[in-house]
Amino acid sequence: MTWSIIARDPATGQIGIAVATRFFAVGARVPHIAPGLGGIATQALVNPYYGIDGVKLLREGKSPREVIDTMIATDAGRESRQLHVMDIQGRIAAHTGRDCVDWCGSIQGDGFSLAGNMLAGEAVLADTARAFADNAALPFAQRLITAMNAGEAAGGDKRGKQSAALVIQGEEEWSDLDLRVDDHADPLAELARLEQVSRERWVHFRQFMPTRSNPAGITDRNVIDATIEAALAQKA
Repeated sequence: MTWSIIARDPATGQIGIAVATRFFAVGARVPHIAPGLGGIATQALVNPYYGIDGVKLLREGKSPREVIDTMIATDAGRESRQLHVMDIQGRIAAHTGRDCVDWCGSIQGDGFSLAGNMLAGEAVLADTARAFADNAALPFAQRLITAMNAGEAAGGDKRGKQSAALVIQGEEEWSDLDLRVDDHADPLAELARLEQVSRERWVHFRQFMPTRSNPAGITDRNVIDATIEAALAQKA
């Protein structure tokens, strides 16, 4: 019912996850990121604890393979689950239970991982992977959305469309970008629109937020407003 991509931006070190499905609010359950460590996508008959506990395991230094093996070992429903994990080093592991609905499977690439189930065919993942690899010049968020659109053009979820999400995270515990389309006739198009809106002010504002190295952030509204206005004027 879902396909997703986990990727690392080599320019920034950010981890990003994009996902789409014919199901409500996919962004609420599938993507999980451990800042500076890796990403996890839990799907099919989703087990949210794969994401919650998997992030903890990444923080403990476990490899993607160890993360998956640890979690499926105690889950009697593992044959109905799909899970893939990529860490900051680019190591990848995936699990697709034998009871997942065809087409189902996973693909690994250089700096990215894909998995999907209940898809129109293998081309959904293959075309997503190809588009991601072919668009390295795009900004990271747009590159992920472009890749997902290629998978949708190949048939996507064989039941149709409903929701999509995009999460990008750097070293901070809060996300650099967290976009959700919970219920929409064309969720990836709406996701692309929201990403474009995020570039109007949010991407400029987020640099002023508190960080672990600068707990106060920047609070001078004159500095914040002037920086945003200058960025907008440069694009005009």
